[in-house]
Amino acid sequence: MPVLGMGGFFFRATDPDALTAWYRDHLGVGAGCAAEGAGEADAYSWQVQGGPLVFAPFKADTDYFAADKQFMLNLRVRDLEGMIAKLRAADVEVVTKPEWNDPHVGSFARVHDPEGNAVELWEPPAG
Repeated sequence: MPVLGMGGFFFRATDPDALTAWYRDHLGVGAGCAAEGAGEADAYSWQVQGGPLVFAPFKADTDYFAADKQFMLNLRVRDLEGMIAKLRAADVEVVTKPEWNDPHVGSFARVHDPEGNAVELWEPPAG
């Protein structure tokens, strides 16, 4: 197939500058950011590590995320517990539910950005 991977994720925001800063400051996501071991950051893109990416439409009536939102961003992370502690220390509300976790799939937590978009944090199982 000619598709090599995700090239971008674009969405509308009431205050794009503030939302850009929130993602950069709390999650290390966005232009000028680079994941550990992913190379040097540049001014226009986020350098990421290779790995699995789930691309999956949900049923229109799903209750897995808010009915008034068309998407939920899922970010693959390392050290989910450490990230949860960092976010909570910054007064970001983090939701965890034991039923979201599966030893074969991984562990999950969820935050919402300042505009109410769900951001799921996913730590795949080790190995």
